[in-house]
Amino acid sequence: MLRAVSRVPVIVATARDDEAEIVRALDAGADDYLVKPFGGAQLDARIRAVLRRAADPGGRPAPLRVGGLVIDTAARTATVDGRGVELTPREFDLLRYLAERAGQVVGKRELLAEVWHQPYGGADKTVDVHLSWLRRKLGETAQAPRYLHTVRGVGVRLAAAADTGDRADTDNRADPPEAAG
Repeated sequence: MLRAVSRVPVIVATARDDEAEIVRALDAGADDYLVKPFGGAQLDARIRAVLRRAADPGGRPAPLRVGGLVIDTAARTATVDGRGVELTPREFDLLRYLAERAGQVVGKRELLAEVWHQPYGGADKTVDVHLSWLRRKLGETAQAPRYLHTVRGVGVRLAAAADTGDRADTDNRADPPEAAG
């Protein structure tokens, strides 16, 4: 439940040393697991370690990259093939959420809960409308997707064309080849 509302690092401190319990806690979202008894110095070191992993030394997370799409979460900017994309705050949050789960199918109800912070069961047409606006701004359509791929009856997946089995866009290098003429 904590992961649904926050990205704060979590260290589980417990007397339970059963491997299955440790795996369950880590799979549930814990960043570290500490078994009692432990000393203050060890706890301090583990706190420093999870905080280091939570952000790079400059305090800025690395940009999210999906093919030619780059999302800078700290600056709240997005570019496609080096061209800036003007997004509303909600469109940016939607794109960032999908980029953090690139390659995974995300349901509309999950998007309503996580991006709009509405309980499950809300009107998913809101998601459809925002996805349509986002597609237009990314220079694609639902019929010819480049990044936002609808999985009918399930949800949407953010992936570059090469990641979805479409081999039309197989060059994922950082520096695209120079265009002729």
